[in-house]
Amino acid sequence: MNQIRIITSCLLLSISVYNVNAQQKLKLQYDKPASNWNEALPLGNGRLGAMVFGNPQKEELQLNEETVWAGEPGNNVPKNVYPDIQEIRKLLFEGKNKEAQNLANKAFPRQAPKDLNYGMPYQTVGSLWIEFPGHENYSDYRRDLDIEKAVSSVSYKVNGTTFKREILTSFSDDVIIVKLTSDKKKSISFSLSATSPQLLSNFRTQDNNLFFEGTTGSADNKTGKVKFVGQAACILKGGKLTAAADKLTIKDADEVIIRIAIATNFKNYKDLSADPSEKSTAVLAKASKKSYAESFKNHVTAYQKYFNRVSLYLGDSPQSNKTTDIRVKEFATSYDPQLVGLYYQFGRYLLISSSQPGNQPANLQGIWNHKLNPAWDSKYTVNINTEMNYWPAEITNLSEMHQPLFSMLKDLAVTGKESASEMYHARGWNMHHNTDLWRMTGVVDGGFYGLWPMGGAWLTQHLWQHYLYTGDREFLKEYYPVLKGAAQFYLDVLQEEPEHKWLVVAPSMSPENTYESSVGVSAGTTMDNQLVFDTFNNIINASKILESDKPLADSVAVALKRLPPMQIGQHNQLQEWLHDLDKPDDHHRHISHLYGLFPSGQISPFRTPQLIEAAKNTLISRGDVSTGWSMGWKVNWWARLLDGNRAFKLIKDQLSPAPLESKGQSGGTYPNLLDAHPPFQIDGNFGCTAGITEMLLQSYDGAIYLLPALPDDFKNGKVSGLKARGGFEVSMEWENGKVRQLTVKSALGGNCRLRIASDVVLNGEVALADAKGENANPFYQVETIKEPLIAEKVSLKGYKSPDTKLYDFNTVKGKTYIFKAK
Repeated sequence: MNQIRIITSCLLLSISVYNVNAQQKLKLQYDKPASNWNEALPLGNGRLGAMVFGNPQKEELQLNEETVWAGEPGNNVPKNVYPDIQEIRKLLFEGKNKEAQNLANKAFPRQAPKDLNYGMPYQTVGSLWIEFPGHENYSDYRRDLDIEKAVSSVSYKVNGTTFKREILTSFSDDVIIVKLTSDKKKSISFSLSATSPQLLSNFRTQDNNLFFEGTTGSADNKTGKVKFVGQAACILKGGKLTAAADKLTIKDADEVIIRIAIATNFKNYKDLSADPSEKSTAVLAKASKKSYAESFKNHVTAYQKYFNRVSLYLGDSPQSNKTTDIRVKEFATSYDPQLVGLYYQFGRYLLISSSQPGNQPANLQGIWNHKLNPAWDSKYTVNINTEMNYWPAEITNLSEMHQPLFSMLKDLAVTGKESASEMYHARGWNMHHNTDLWRMTGVVDGGFYGLWPMGGAWLTQHLWQHYLYTGDREFLKEYYPVLKGAAQFYLDVLQEEPEHKWLVVAPSMSPENTYESSVGVSAGTTMDNQLVFDTFNNIINASKILESDKPLADSVAVALKRLPPMQIGQHNQLQEWLHDLDKPDDHHRHISHLYGLFPSGQISPFRTPQLIEAAKNTLISRGDVSTGWSMGWKVNWWARLLDGNRAFKLIKDQLSPAPLESKGQSGGTYPNLLDAHPPFQIDGNFGCTAGITEMLLQSYDGAIYLLPALPDDFKNGKVSGLKARGGFEVSMEWENGKVRQLTVKSALGGNCRLRIASDVVLNGEVALADAKGENANPFYQVETIKEPLIAEKVSLKGYKSPDTKLYDFNTVKGKTYIFKAK
């Protein structure tokens, strides 16, 4: 009996230790407070953001609210520029590229003219300070961010007393909550105050609450008109609260709960008539009616509704017991697969925390920013960065997080009519490479960086992808006008180039790159052609599905046939420009012409081997190490090239300590796992999360490809909850790089086509049949591209695709199918 008890006790202890370790797996953990913003830990509920520093003596909660932007409503479309656009086109088609760029720079100056603006900066609310007298000397310090629960904790000892802080940005109550406890009664004493860098700000107390109020800044031709009101209320167990003019003081409490509400006068991009005081008071009053235990439970439940959909296990090692900052420093030389899993799930955590339905989309820094004038204004940069923010949305089972982007697209389809009409004399709508809270659509940052009318083409791909993953016909019907307006714009602005009579976009550019010294403005760049190809195919297919607009679809189909093909240039590269102007020593961070490889699916290892080889040559030539977001994109490209080891090498480059410099072209990861451009940009986090998914599962090329780019370091593992097109949810386990078990849930029914390694045989309750012809599932339709034009000097070595097999099985809506390897 004693032996049984001992065994049972050991078993329970083993389970307990395992559970503790399992809980630690998805935590960012540290043994010292944050010494700067890039070490603080991000919390967010989509609308509110907080950076937690964890200093025992003086805690700082740096605060954000998603609508705290400088300026006021209004677009930034310049007047009377159509003649300049026409002249730039003429110069480009005459081969006078330098003259075209000079005119572009003159018509669209680098600095915004007095009567215009280049977008407004996203701004901070300020900081809440919790100051604890006598806590200068402490021991046993721990700080963490539990991304399974979206809760940050701090604990330490002072004179033998243990103090704990628990902070969350509530998904259920829409407030920030701080719980302060200790293991000794009457030991919690602190003061609560606020500061803000806003020039127009005020701090006061009223009814024992702390108020912090302000108005955002002015920039260019706009006056700051967003007003915000924050309130902090304390609920004490024991102790006493006293209020001074701008500070609350609590003495000798057993426990304190602080709730923080923030609201603004923002209603929508053209209406600032809300009452921020009334809004914040109402939110705070409602939240304060609940106990902390109830609020905590509701918050975790609301968050885990999304987060728990996907799990990933890639292995473990003793490194996972170290603090997160040390793990990042040692990742290049240590085996730490769990850090990759943590980093992957951290990306999903950030998306859930910065992009909730009904709110604003995640901007260049998500929702976390401590400055009035952050890098690139922390706007929505749509020549890569905003799109990258949402690459994980569908594939990592966070489809609802896409909604704020879709909502912004509806707004842009309205404001973008002005830029389409005024600047290009075109129907429909368009935007350039940036927008902000006010949904501006004009050129930003002048004629070199900003004369890129393709933002709408790229952003609308997210609408079509959402439909392909969800099959939501009502969604497609609702957003069809947005797709239509984008297609109409390109129908009207396409120009016939003189040499081949192709239809091309002009003027435009291959984002931020040059083909002559200081010359980027161009006609018919490869990326533009790829974007228009997708935009046109989307509207043709949507028109068929919804049985509407056949005349428009027919016109689009005619123009589609006249788009240029992709071209392979003299250096065996995928050409970036209409002419063979690529430079073999070009290491530019933007490799925009590989859009056709990812996120689009126009280039495929199995369908377009010449283009795959050319794309690979381009990627090799550009190099690996670059800005954070660029390395994130490269992970996805190497995954699409089916090279898991090279993709993992890019993950290693990304998971290296970010440089101390706040500028430059060498990215990495900060101690808090946030991505460095540098400085901080959130897109690299999302890009890597998407890239890791692409290494495990792809569904763009007519089939669900299992483990397409598995690196040697991930020979064994398991993942659950990934999404594929057509409403399929995929979970699988693998050993020695081979699928051993597969589960497919079918939300829509229809044919499921699998691509797996040829030496893997799966058996299940339904038989897998050898696939024949194209996939009958309409969500797996592959658009046919033109044969590439290949320069005379090209010498391709040939690309050999992996040895795989395609299998089909029919699915019933709502059913789950399980397969195991022989």
